[in-house]
Amino acid sequence: MVKDKVLIVTGAGSGIGLTTAHVLAGAGAKVVVADINIGAAQGVANEIRDAGGEAAAVMVDVADEASVAAMVAFAVDTYGRLDGAHNNAGIEMASKPLHELTADEWGRVVHIDLTGVFYCLKHQFLAMKDSGGGAIVNTASSSGIRATMNSAEYTSAKHGVVGLTKCAAIDGAPLGIRVNAICPGLIMTPMAKDRLMNDPGFSVALEGIRQRHVIGRFGEPKEIADAVMWLLSDQSTFMTGAPMLVDGGFAI
Repeated sequence: MVKDKVLIVTGAGSGIGLTTAHVLAGAGAKVVVADINIGAAQGVANEIRDAGGEAAAVMVDVADEASVAAMVAFAVDTYGRLDGAHNNAGIEMASKPLHELTADEWGRVVHIDLTGVFYCLKHQFLAMKDSGGGAIVNTASSSGIRATMNSAEYTSAKHGVVGLTKCAAIDGAPLGIRVNAICPGLIMTPMAKDRLMNDPGFSVALEGIRQRHVIGRFGEPKEIADAVMWLLSDQSTFMTGAPMLVDGGFAI
């Protein structure tokens, strides 16, 4: 599906990004493991190489356009081209009602979760337009489709990612670049599992959220990674500008 493709994964040091990097490398892709935590990125790249895959690690702060440009340049310098990316890096919400949010809390989430995706798309387009195009997947959320309580900044940012994905699909089409969004429900990453074990209040809140997933459980990182791989592959060549829900029915 993605054999020999050069693919960037941001936020690849943990959670969904980590699993996606492993899944793509396991399918034969050359993966650029990008994360703000370079130690974590190097650890993931080492795991991939130890398993027989091909990967290189790079530090990126998606809130800094120069850092994003350097990440893309690193991918091209290392592998000669760029075929696609999973723009996955982001942060969580402050979990407050709108009237209690500070401007800094609003701005931080919107800048990282939305503007960071814009920076990635811009510089990926510049690299990919001269090498035959490719495919990009942006991590949005089921919160990019529906709204939830105490999430004004996160929901706004993720709705923005869905809108940005549609605009990017239009602008990317003449360049041979497809752009889609993945919209996960609540995914049981190691971070979520640790918080579940150590925070009783979080556990109670999570049970209410679980009951709103029609399938009756939370997702696993590999379920998102497999969908991302399909969107990056040549099996989805007639799909662009689409927000793909992988959320156990949460947004129904």
